[in-house]
Amino acid sequence: MRSIWLETVEKNRLRSRIGVISLIEENLVRFNFTTRIHDPGYYKIRLKVYHRKQDDDQPVATDEYPLKLKEGQRDQRLVMEIPNARTWSPESPHLYRLVAQLVDSMDNVSEIEAYFGLRKIEARGPHIYLNNKRTYLNGILYQPGVANYEEIKRHMHAMKRLGCNMVRIHIAGVDPRIYNLADKIGLLLWVEVPSPHRSTEKSRDNHKDELLRMLTLMGTHPSIVIWSLYNEDWGAQDIATNVKTRQYIMGMYHYMKLAHPQFLVVDNDGWHHISYRGRLKSDLLTVHLYTPELERWKKLLDQLTHGEMENVAAFPIIVGDPFFYRKQAPLLVSEWGGFGFADYGGPKDNEERARQIRLFKKELRNRPFAGDVYTQATNIEDERNGIIDFSTGELKVPEGLFNEEDPST
Repeated sequence: MRSIWLETVEKNRLRSRIGVISLIEENLVRFNFTTRIHDPGYYKIRLKVYHRKQDDDQPVATDEYPLKLKEGQRDQRLVMEIPNARTWSPESPHLYRLVAQLVDSMDNVSEIEAYFGLRKIEARGPHIYLNNKRTYLNGILYQPGVANYEEIKRHMHAMKRLGCNMVRIHIAGVDPRIYNLADKIGLLLWVEVPSPHRSTEKSRDNHKDELLRMLTLMGTHPSIVIWSLYNEDWGAQDIATNVKTRQYIMGMYHYMKLAHPQFLVVDNDGWHHISYRGRLKSDLLTVHLYTPELERWKKLLDQLTHGEMENVAAFPIIVGDPFFYRKQAPLLVSEWGGFGFADYGGPKDNEERARQIRLFKKELRNRPFAGDVYTQATNIEDERNGIIDFSTGELKVPEGLFNEEDPST
């Protein structure tokens, strides 16, 4: 459910959704605006940027752009320099406030506001870099389920206390305020397109429509750094056998890289990543591994880091053409743990669970992984493996458990 409201708008105006791409080395921000014009003529777009939290009303940067606009809707990119710009990160989640005005020849003004942050996420060889700093993703899987916003807030703050710097929001359409919260408190987000039930031409059309809607809603948030197109073949069950399915996913991957270069993109999280002529069509090589046995865990991690693509996860890690790992992409275990599933094995209480997490995390850190995603934050339905109380947000394991001996420091 989302809030509904009505408001009056000018007939010549800027749409409220803005795209933001940062060029942090040059202190530049590229804004993508959409104008809606009924009266064609000469206009100017005036931009003012403020620190989100500042005591005075003096902007830190201003600029103005003259435009001749025709009737109808038009997209326009504008580039602005922000002197001495501060970047956004989990350690320092600095936000700016943008005031954008569309001014006509009679000085009539239509105004919108938005918040944004400057940040850069990259996959370089086997590592992930945030703002040109090598960063290990200490992640956790989160399924909000029926949680209301107050419960979600408690969960998010609890994940931060655990030492997570990243939350993977699992195929869930959540309250949009969660992205604002992550921007403010400093949590990287990995988001996913909700999964279709089956793989058909219609499901792919719906998948594309939903992805584009999500990008319109969420594209400005600096906290969102990773997108999954699919998860564990859900809605792409024929990915290993149907060329059309792979072509669609590759096409959407290429679209994301061209239109939204501010994100890392995963084609199909967990296994069955697509290789085309030996090129991985995913920015990250992600694998889901579940075992409660430490020795088995060590063996699986060794197989992964040695580049074995078969007989490691539930299904082959690669489909399509042969792919040779050779550390050319960041390797992440994007689901692991599961301690608490019925008939799964593993720890019997929270103290033992914390000990098991430490042991498993130690093995990850002893190998060249770029990040991991523990599964999961709270209990959900029959998955009784949460380490945060769903109602209160209290931790069931020690604070800071996930960033003990953080390999990126």
